[in-house]
Amino acid sequence: MAQPERPAQADAHADAAARLAAVAAEVGRAFIGSPDAVEVLLVALLARGHALIEGVPGVAKTTLARAFSRTIGASFGRIQFTPDLLPSDITGTFVFDMQKNAFVLRRGPIFAHVILADEINRAPAKTQSALLEAMQERQVTIEGETHPLDPPFLVLATQNPIEHEGTYPLPEAEMDRFLVKVALGYPGGESERRVLEVYSGEVEPVQPVLTAAEVLRLQALASDVRAERDVLDYILAIAQRTRRDPRIALGASPRAALGLLWAAKARALLRGRAYALPDDVKQLAPAVLAHRIMLGPNAELDGLKESDVLTELLLEVPVLRKQ
Repeated sequence: MAQPERPAQADAHADAAARLAAVAAEVGRAFIGSPDAVEVLLVALLARGHALIEGVPGVAKTTLARAFSRTIGASFGRIQFTPDLLPSDITGTFVFDMQKNAFVLRRGPIFAHVILADEINRAPAKTQSALLEAMQERQVTIEGETHPLDPPFLVLATQNPIEHEGTYPLPEAEMDRFLVKVALGYPGGESERRVLEVYSGEVEPVQPVLTAAEVLRLQALASDVRAERDVLDYILAIAQRTRRDPRIALGASPRAALGLLWAAKARALLRGRAYALPDDVKQLAPAVLAHRIMLGPNAELDGLKESDVLTELLLEVPVLRKQ
């Protein structure tokens, strides 16, 4: 059983949950869709991860990413990925300064706190690789010089899952850099009616709710959330089950299991708790693991999706309670 929280500790986590709820409410003014999608983005932010937003054209992928980024009062960079985009268009390059009579670094859009990588799968692998070092190590190397990226650093990438012409599939190594994947579908009837009502006229822009310093404080608070042994054992059981399931050709890696732990701790903070529960793990497992596993050919022929297999798998993995 989780240990009871001290009053001051409980107040800190309740205040954090209230601030994060304010972020979700502000995003909801512009993005009219599933609140679960906003929660998953908040999880990525708190866990110092990155998020991939996937959906067919016109389901508000970019609207969600932009609205979420604007709630954070920090620097913002937008990169529109195209087939002719070069790595230097992302990281920057050295240019000659006539006044200084020397080469100086002209920084690219990657030097921001929040990056919107729009239609990330439209750029070739060489350009996509410019993001790998930044996403994993929070730094970029330009002509042999390493430049750290200021925290917090969050990449929100969007992609279309059905369009193939002029696109380049993300390699597994890059997919693994995303802590979570958010799948956006068509809105329900009432939600789509609200879209028509809200966007029939001018919409007030989303306002900042958190500062960069507040984000760092919340990230530290999420990192300190306790995860008891039953939570760790449950994560391990899920990860190991993906490696044994005959429908899965490539199971979850240890880094995926660690990402699931970070995500569960972040969700606990969203709920105002200083301790993670197995339910936090269960709720986030599809978002954290679905894009990190690879189905076998028989499962694909049967029309199964990674999220479907994970949902069935979670029903079969018991929660191991502490004795």
